[in-house]
Amino acid sequence: MENGAVYRPTTEENSGPARGARGGLAACFNLSRLKLSRLVIKGLQLLLSLLAFICEEVVSQCTLCGGLYFFEFVSCSAFLLCLLMLLVYCTPIYDRVDAKKVKYSDFYITLGIGSVFLLASIIFVSTHDNTSAEIAATVFGFLASVMFLLDFGIMVYEKIKESQLRKPEAATRIETLTEPLNA
Repeated sequence: MENGAVYRPTTEENSGPARGARGGLAACFNLSRLKLSRLVIKGLQLLLSLLAFICEEVVSQCTLCGGLYFFEFVSCSAFLLCLLMLLVYCTPIYDRVDAKKVKYSDFYITLGIGSVFLLASIIFVSTHDNTSAEIAATVFGFLASVMFLLDFGIMVYEKIKESQLRKPEAATRIETLTEPLNA
């Protein structure tokens, strides 16, 4: 029996890597779980917190170092937590955990990071020595804080919008329950 007799018209030949499912690292990433606007904001959070951390690390001298050390801790933590949340959203880890828990964690992590990053930036501005690296670090810190708080605001807006969509269903059920049975 020749190979031609084995293959039927419904069997397709393997045409190589150009067709079919994604392979390699590309198969592990899924960017469709977040809306494009939230994905861009998460990317900016990651980039700005990394830039704030790098600029802060360039600072060689400080007179009041407490603000610098606090800013260093917060910017590094913000970068790592943002990276963690992006990895959870964009990899198969998201499928293994409860989606509600991921969104709940993202909600409070984003609020916490945004608030503490803003506080750290304010403290660092009040204690820095006006070098260019310190000024750049605080600018990136404030911008990162704004991105985290903007992301939190978007999540709050989505929750309010989602709860308003559910309210009419609850209102119609209440009305039907209050009607007498023998009407």
